[in-house]
Amino acid sequence: MAGRKQRQWVKPQAQPNSEINVTPLVDVVLVLLIIFMVVTPLLEKDIVVRVPDTEVEQEPTPPDPNDQQLVVQLDKDGGYSINTEKIAPADYVTRLKRMLAAKKADDKVVFFMADDATNYGRLITALDGAKAAGAKVLGMATELPQNAIIQGTSVDTPSPPPAPTP
Repeated sequence: MAGRKQRQWVKPQAQPNSEINVTPLVDVVLVLLIIFMVVTPLLEKDIVVRVPDTEVEQEPTPPDPNDQQLVVQLDKDGGYSINTEKIAPADYVTRLKRMLAAKKADDKVVFFMADDATNYGRLITALDGAKAAGAKVLGMATELPQNAIIQGTSVDTPSPPPAPTP
């Protein structure tokens, strides 16, 4: 039987290593950590806010005196006023809808002035009501606009100075 080969068995020198080699794992984790540290500041989400241009130093065009701004005021008790005319909360949307229907599509702007003690939920309800009435742009105001009507007189007319006290 000279032509037959015999099988040879090689015995392992030591037991197989069944432990996990953590060095490549640590290398991969450190590389991922560095990648996330570099990429995370680039992923910040910004809130889009329309800000007036400050580059152009032009005088703003004065508003048309016949054009009346709609200013909704909320008092601390939850009462509504449109241009200082008290309105029942149930009539708010229908009254505002009637006032906005008389305006052009681009002029459907409603400003809101809320008392500091007003319930936040009532302000949100007023904002939702204005959107339902057809307002295209909603704004928050801290002062009355120049062309708002206050109890039959325009804000454009200056108030008389106080009389000096002797």
